[in-house]
Amino acid sequence: MDSTEGTSHTGFHAGSFSARNETRAVAETARRRVRIMSATLYPALPHLEPVAAPAPRLSLKPDGSARGLLDGAWWPRSRDLLSELPALTSMVGPLWGRITRVAVNPEHWPVIPRKVPVDGHVVRVGWFTPEIDPHKLLLLSYGTGRWDLLIIPPETGAASAAWLMAAACDPDGPPLTASALIAADEARYAVTDVSPDPGETWEYEGGASDRLVVGV
Repeated sequence: MDSTEGTSHTGFHAGSFSARNETRAVAETARRRVRIMSATLYPALPHLEPVAAPAPRLSLKPDGSARGLLDGAWWPRSRDLLSELPALTSMVGPLWGRITRVAVNPEHWPVIPRKVPVDGHVVRVGWFTPEIDPHKLLLLSYGTGRWDLLIIPPETGAASAAWLMAAACDPDGPPLTASALIAADEARYAVTDVSPDPGETWEYEGGASDRLVVGV
């Protein structure tokens, strides 16, 4: 009786030890399969190079020409100042000096950020309702000067944008305000009843010119 009980007791422990080993082996195999499946199902994402922002559509008066009421024209792609201003200020910085402040009339801008990061520094943005023409942008460079740009509405057609850029940069043209130029362009089509051809390329409209024109 004692011998039988002893044998049974010993056999029970041996069987339990073997079962535990088998359970651990099965669990380890399952874990390896999970790791392999994870590596297969979730591969590393490829490295993506940053996409450069498109160049601003900008036209500036030639060096040495009379300042007048405007120094050029800017045709933004949207009404989002936070995304539009960095490219513009980066473009004119080497020409006029680092731009430190920008001012607009809030009439046509749904959101006006107080600060915009540009090439490692911050450009402060302000707005003035009565003092600034709704279709004009002021750029200020600390210790250098101030420049006034006509803002061509983003939805403007290519032909109209080309005409406005040429008019804003014409040193021999009449000294019209930004809003007066926009109204003059609208009057051109009101009189002739001719709509601009959307297929025209704006930078070639109006003939050759020595003004600085960038962007597409």
